[in-house]
Amino acid sequence: MIKLYKIKFKEKRTNMKKIAINGFGRIGRLVLRRIFEIKDRNIQVVAINDLTDVKTLAHLFKYDTAHGKFEGKVDYIQEEDKSFLVINGHKILILSQRDPKTLPWAQLGIDIVLECTGFFASKTGAQLHLDAGAKKVVISAPAGNDVKTIVYNINHETITEEDTILSAASCTTNALAPVVNALEKEFGIENGYMTTVHAYTADQRIQDAPHSDFRRARSAASNIVPTSTGAARAIGLVIPSLTGKLDGMALRAPVINGSFVDLSVSLKSTPTIQEINEVMKKYENESFAYNEDLIVSSDIIGDKHGSIFDATLTKFVESDGKRLYKIFAWYDNEFSFVSQFVRLVSLLSK
Repeated sequence: MIKLYKIKFKEKRTNMKKIAINGFGRIGRLVLRRIFEIKDRNIQVVAINDLTDVKTLAHLFKYDTAHGKFEGKVDYIQEEDKSFLVINGHKILILSQRDPKTLPWAQLGIDIVLECTGFFASKTGAQLHLDAGAKKVVISAPAGNDVKTIVYNINHETITEEDTILSAASCTTNALAPVVNALEKEFGIENGYMTTVHAYTADQRIQDAPHSDFRRARSAASNIVPTSTGAARAIGLVIPSLTGKLDGMALRAPVINGSFVDLSVSLKSTPTIQEINEVMKKYENESFAYNEDLIVSSDIIGDKHGSIFDATLTKFVESDGKRLYKIFAWYDNEFSFVSQFVRLVSLLSK
């Protein structure tokens, strides 16, 4: 059982929400970066649970190959019975528990747990945090049909006070959703198939080595790796009218970051390329950008939109009066998603 600590935090404003991050890997670290960037006075990160030692966590937070050095002061405190990550003078308690139900969320007064391990991405897994005393859990991954799935600026208005467990979907679902939302509302979608050309991730081998997916077993830095994704099918959890109309696959590319959605779609009407681009421009917001520059994947690393529509690549082929459209959108598979995730957390912290 975890030892209970008496920890003194800065005085909490009445409406400030206490946040804990479970899992301090790629997503967990970038979530904390983004929280410090936006300086939301309603959010106070008080604890991080990860099995790695605090010295390593501090180093990996400060230095990032894809996103560069953190622009702030990073330190850590290692004591005999507890340790802290210290960011810009703000102390964050570091815990190291495998089982979420042993975490001291009740004692720490945790309002929201950000579940970023990938291991507890389900209603059952998230419930362990609630049982430990947290009030809400937001999962940074798809979590199944029994968890409300939210893509910010698409369906966040469906959240109610009774929703204690939410999923922020995946990076690819966040990239695809604004595109198909606009197409469905303006033209109607018959069906479609998405391919994400996706940067390699930690669930691949750097060199050829055993993996349950034989393709992911091959060197990520040397191959284009076809594999599965549930991102397109999950769209129905966010936009119910598209349930069963979309599917897709992934091509993992040998780049560290920066990804691309390639959507082949049949519409209920026959808009021109200009009409499609004008609609996408109309739907532009903080989560959905419109681009007319001739960019490549490295150009969108660090972009804070969940999706960047590329107007230069809209195409169609026509046969017997029917058109098959090709629609493209870029996304930073790390920071685009993290920005959307933190927008959701900020909403819940108001």
